[in-house]
Amino acid sequence: MRDPYDILGVLRSSSAEELKSAYRKLAKKYHPDVNPGRKDIEQKFKEITAAYDLISDPEKRAKFDRGEIDAMGNDRGFGGGGPFGGGARRGQSRGRPGPDPFAGFGGGGGIDDIDEILAQFMGGKGGGRGAGAHAAKGADETYALSVPFTEACLGGKRRVTLSSGKTIDVTIPAGTEEGHKLRLRGLGQAGAAGAGDAIVEIHIEPHAHFSRKDNDIILDAPISLPESILGASITVPTLDGQVTVKVPKHSNSGTTLRLKGKGITTTPTKIGDMFVKLKIVLPDAPDDDLASIIEKWAKKHAYDPRKKLGWE
Repeated sequence: MRDPYDILGVLRSSSAEELKSAYRKLAKKYHPDVNPGRKDIEQKFKEITAAYDLISDPEKRAKFDRGEIDAMGNDRGFGGGGPFGGGARRGQSRGRPGPDPFAGFGGGGGIDDIDEILAQFMGGKGGGRGAGAHAAKGADETYALSVPFTEACLGGKRRVTLSSGKTIDVTIPAGTEEGHKLRLRGLGQAGAAGAGDAIVEIHIEPHAHFSRKDNDIILDAPISLPESILGASITVPTLDGQVTVKVPKHSNSGTTLRLKGKGITTTPTKIGDMFVKLKIVLPDAPDDDLASIIEKWAKKHAYDPRKKLGWE
């Protein structure tokens, strides 16, 4: 085994608290319960634990520093196989049998300090090495799901294919917002303490005409100059179909019409509205007749809309 100080990444002059802090960080990163199925990680964790077991014991640390025992706790010149072979285990240099630092995952012991650290890390009693070790739950899996704007507003169902190949229909709640996450319990990766969850993150596709503010829907509605001046009835889209609205006479760009209850309904008492903002749009092609009419009108009426803003 490598030098225990190197394994823990500490100096030979490190204090007991510094050793404990270094071990705590490594145990949290390399514990098998948070790396299920990783034999390489499990072996690294065993090595880290054995290193800390050796140099956290003041007596064994002193012997190691003087060269009286090796990195596996065996007396120098004592041909034991260490924790991987059939030779003496650590602690036998003191004339008594000691627990195997690598047997901790099946009910072995270990010094109290290690068990205490692992117990704090795993959130349970007995640490991560004994028979009462905390069993790890399987990892969660995250999926991205694109949903049309109107479906996110009104609600619906979508089919999701999991990494296992299984398909499942999920319900999109009415009023779902961008980034909303649906948690499917027990449909993630398998684990000793049960499967993790599948988390479906919703991404909403933009709409060509609608935008949203809370539960309200906003629509920019183009109107012609005659409709603006004379008033008219026009058809506009809503989330659930078309409706007819009345454009009042002398409507300006920015005039807003409110359609009560035509927004998003999330609860019986939380119902949004739809706001139709009028926008005057002139013909794409030049219209000489319109230009002539406007020119005659302008000669008779000195009208400057910027005066209302005090720009003079």
